[in-house]
This record gives sequence, structure tokens and C-alpha cells, in this order.
Amino acid sequence: MRLSLALALLAAAPAAAQQQPNAAPADAPTRAFTGSDLFGLSIAADPQISPDGRTIVYVRRTADIMTDRMQSSLWLIDVASGRQSPFAAQGSSPRWSPDGTRIAYVASDGNGSQLFVRWLATGASARVTGFPGDPQALAWSPDGTRLAYVATVAGEATTLGKAPPKPEGAKWAEPLTVIDRVNYRNDGPGYVKPGRDHLFVVAADGGAARQLTFGAFDDGGPLSWTPDGRAIVFAAIRGPEADRQVMNSDVMAVDVDSATLRTLTTRDGPDGQPRVSPDGMRIAWLGFDDRRRSYENTQLYVGDRAAANPRSLTAPLDRAIEEAVWAADGRSLYASYDDHGQRRIARIGMDGRVRPLIDNVAGGGLDRPYTGGDFSVSKGGTIAYTGGDAGAPADVWVWSGGTPRRLTQLNAVMTAAKALAPVRKIAVTAPDGRPIDAWLATPPGRVAGTRVPLILEIHGGPNSAYGPSFATDVQLYAAAGYAVMWTNPRGSTSYGAEFANLIDKNYPSADYEDLIAAVDAAIADGTADPDNLFVTGGSGGGVLTAWIVGKTDRFKAAATQKPVINWVSEALTMDNTLFTSRYWFTKLPWEDPMSYWNRSPLSLVGNVRTPTLVVVGSEDYRTPVSEAEQYYAALQIRGVPTALVKVPGASHGGFTARPSQSAAKASAIVAWFDRYRTKRAP
Repeated sequence: MRLSLALALLAAAPAAAQQQPNAAPADAPTRAFTGSDLFGLSIAADPQISPDGRTIVYVRRTADIMTDRMQSSLWLIDVASGRQSPFAAQGSSPRWSPDGTRIAYVASDGNGSQLFVRWLATGASARVTGFPGDPQALAWSPDGTRLAYVATVAGEATTLGKAPPKPEGAKWAEPLTVIDRVNYRNDGPGYVKPGRDHLFVVAADGGAARQLTFGAFDDGGPLSWTPDGRAIVFAAIRGPEADRQVMNSDVMAVDVDSATLRTLTTRDGPDGQPRVSPDGMRIAWLGFDDRRRSYENTQLYVGDRAAANPRSLTAPLDRAIEEAVWAADGRSLYASYDDHGQRRIARIGMDGRVRPLIDNVAGGGLDRPYTGGDFSVSKGGTIAYTGGDAGAPADVWVWSGGTPRRLTQLNAVMTAAKALAPVRKIAVTAPDGRPIDAWLATPPGRVAGTRVPLILEIHGGPNSAYGPSFATDVQLYAAAGYAVMWTNPRGSTSYGAEFANLIDKNYPSADYEDLIAAVDAAIADGTADPDNLFVTGGSGGGVLTAWIVGKTDRFKAAATQKPVINWVSEALTMDNTLFTSRYWFTKLPWEDPMSYWNRSPLSLVGNVRTPTLVVVGSEDYRTPVSEAEQYYAALQIRGVPTALVKVPGASHGGFTARPSQSAAKASAIVAWFDRYRTKRAP
């Protein structure tokens, strides 16, 4: 079913159910947050501070209403005054030269993405690459004369036999596609095209690029030069069984002159994001020992110049490190990690001592309140980062001398004109006594003590985390008169490895009780109307939504988004072919099918009486469309009220990438809930 048709069907709900708070005449502005407002939002990303700490270049992502896509432009900020100036009308991945006189960035040349360099003194830019490949992971050489990057090298497609000769001018069908790779499609990019990602180096003022790595392997960034400019360290999965490894990457080094490769780490587990220390004597990287559990904390390791004698600096922290960079003195590192649903930045010494610095890092997405955010550090220790709260998308902030300061307010004009939902933290205790973090947004203008319908919004992963950050779905639901509850049940990250692994080989399970406890807390709080409860969630949250309606009839209606319904079919059709059976189960599907079935929401469909909407992207290869269609078919067979909404062209990760579809998807869910919402007299 196309999205437009689905929305037309859902629009048949009673007109009274569609009324919005803060309504205004059709020709007048409204203070309610609406789907159209998604086109007015901007979000800051990838702030890169100059070596001297005086200037920041960052990516500003803004919706283009004519193309219905998020467009990226580059802006400069003077740190002292906060004054902004445009740098490039479109571009991404800005990186300062070591002397701070130039910025390299990626921008389109009309046919694809290329690498450009801007000289700040003159404002002149030059394109320094000129071939297909979309450069990424840019890294300047220490002397500023060269740039290293990763790009795709096209390959030859596999063939079997051949078609008969085609007459000149004939219009024949496309040739056969032969698939022989274990991972043959990726969510987002789609079916894998012949080719591999490799390292290149090019002169910073232009010229022919030189390929440094080769073979039937994919090499990845970030890239880090040794201080003498002779080698570059990176991460890759290489070896005879590379395509059959899921996460077993190693830190490697390539000699820039000879292209000789050295493998620096060899353990069973992912090692990546290597960074060479300023003096070249040590390498830091992120990784963990792979114990085939659903979750492991990514730890920060430091070894010698060959990554030998490694030791973890963050094992006692019991949190996953997201990114780490060396301090200029080489005696510590700055690292980001999530803690209790909030991204933080700390300085970590060689003795493992953690000194927390920043606690309001935010950014990444717009539709749901996931943790996220980016940062960079100047030579003097000034930190540029994306930060914020539930009141607006991420802005650029700067931290210096112990004080954070906000430098941009990209959405101040729009948010000042809107009545946004207030957000507060609410205490939840699980049945086994564990404290569970949760947040509650209430409709703008709600009178204290008034009970309102509640939507339980469940995060995906399941090993991920929500936090107190801005989310358009939350604001759209609240503008329609619903309170919104989101929580981090067991299995969520940012609470330590033990908490995340409470659902290892047992998902869904007691996370269900945590979610129900959160709903009960919202009722006990006096906010939620116990007769008007609704539930939704995407990906892992879609799994739990379908699980919930198979376990209880408390909810008036549900919307399961991009769910897994049958673990056997998901394990054999998802894009990362080897993942599910290796990390979420102890045996393969044909060895122990009942363990897969007993944890599949489809096994509970015979209990479902809750009207349940099913929503999925038409090009979802992570939780494939067939999962959603199975559930829709089962609900139809049982006679449970249902509808299937497909988001055209949308992948799993790009489910809400286009603003119109993000707004329409939220509207479809609201319309479905409004259809079953009990109306109460004032």
C-alpha cells in the first residue's frame, strides 16, 4: 500500500479526533507544532575547531522544501564573538589543515562527491580529486602537504555463462545479476555493487591521487598519520575469511611510500578508530573482546607505536566509548560516552582516571530522542561540540576553562513561535526493584492534574538509548493531545554491560515488564489516562510493540514500525547475514527453530485483539519488508483491525530521512490512534 493511499484511509477517522490544540484559522499561523514545521528545522553536526581554538567550521543540515531532503551547508563561527559566516553552500566532512590556514571538505561537483580545499586567506577553493568514489574519512598529513581519504574502487561483476548475441539496435532485458557474497545487500545503499573501499593519498593542492591499499577487502576510517608522515593507521577486516567475519576488524598500518601493510592487532573482536599519539610513541583505539554476547562495552585501548602491549583505560568506567582523540600533550585523551541516557565528554588519563567535562552533548537525528553528538578539540584544549536539550535540535557549543557556552541558536525564531511540549524526567521502578530512566512529554497547555491519552514510545536497538533530547515525533504526538513516555528498559545502553546484557539471548523478555512499569508510573503520576493507552516503536521498538499487544489488551491501539516478527525469516533475510544467529541466539535457525519461534512476536499473534497499524520502509533491508507483511497478513487472517503503511523508497536507517515522509508517518500513527481513542467530556 502506498503511503498516500494509507493516509487517505486513515483520514476517515472522525473529524473531532483530528482537531489539534492551539488551532488557528486556515489562513493564520498556528502555535501548534505541525508536520510543515519539519521543513523549518536546522541541526548542527560535525563541529571542527581550528588548531588555535579561534574558529569552528560545522555542518548545518536544513530541510529543503522543494527537494524534500536534508541539505548540508558549511558555516564558520568566530569563537570569541559567536559571529557566523557562510563557508560553502553545500558540503560535508570539513577538516582543518595542521597550520589552520586551509579547510578540506567534501562537496558535489554535479556528478558525484569530490574533495575540495579552501584557502582561508583568499577564500579560493580548489578541487583536488576528480574521479568517481565519493571520498570520506579525510585526514591531513602532519606537514599539511597531503590528504589521505577512503574511496570506493569499482570492480567487475560476477558472471555465469552469457546471453546469446544481441542484434544491433535490439532492446533486450537487463543481463542476469549473479550474487555470490555472503553479505550481498546493505540497508541504505541497497544491493552491493562490485567494488571495494580503499585508502588514497593526494597532494593538498591537487594532482593525481595514489591508491595505497588493494584487494578484495574494505578498508575504513578514521585515518591517522604518524607524526613523521611515513605511515597511516586505519581499520579493516582482511584475510581469507574476511567476508565471513561480522565485527572482527583489526588496526593496520600502511607505509605511504611503499604501500606495505602491517597488521597491528589480531584478537577476536573489533578494533577500530585508531589514533596515533602526537609524539608517535603510542596508538589509541576502540574495541572489545568478542564473546558472542548481544552487547559489549566498546573500550578505549592504548598500546605502543605498533599497538603492542595494549591495555584498556576504560574497563572500570563500564560505559561504551563512542569516540576518542588525543590531547595535544599526548598524556591523556578526550572521549565521549553515554551515561544514563545522556552523552558526555571526559578527559581520560593514561592511568585510566576519568575527569568528566561536559554533560549536554546531543545531536544526530531529529525524529526520535536518541543519544548522539559530535566533538573536536583544539591544541589548547578548547572543545567544540553539538549540544542541547529537549527544546530544540542540536546547536554548536564550546567548552573552555570549565565553562560551556552556546554559540548558535539555529531554531530560536521557529521555536519561539511554537507551543512545544514540556519534557521532564519521571521515576520508574521495575518489578524486580531496578530503577529505570524515563521521560514524559505532555501536551502544550495541559492543565496540571488533567489526565490525557498516553503514547508509550519504545526505542530500537535494542542495545541503544533514548535521552532528554529534541524529537519531532514526540512534539507531533504531543501537539495532537497525547502525553508521550519514552524510557530505557533493561537491554538499553549507557547503564553498563550488565544492564545491557540482561536480555542477552533472551529478547524480548523482562524488558516488557520495565515498559509496563513506565506506563504505570505515568498513570500514578496523574498524567496518563488509564483508559487511553497507546504504544509504538521502531525496529527493536517495533518488536516490543508487537510483543506487548500479544501479552496484554491494556492498549487501545498500537503502531509497530519496521518490526522483526519472525526471527527465523529475519535471520535469513536481513542485510548483515551472519549477525542475528551469531549474537542473539546460541544456535542456527535450523538447529533450534523453537528458540527463534518462542521469541518471535508472530508466536503471540493468536492473542492479539489490539488494533495494530504496521509501518515499514519499502526498501528496508535491516528488518525487511517481508517481516511487516507477515504480521499484517496474520492480523488480517485473525480479523484484528489493521492497516499496512509503506514509506516509498525508505530504508531502515533512512525511514524518516525525507521530511514529508517523517511528518506523514507520524500523522498516520496519530490518525490510527485517534480512531480508537476514547473521547471524554471536559
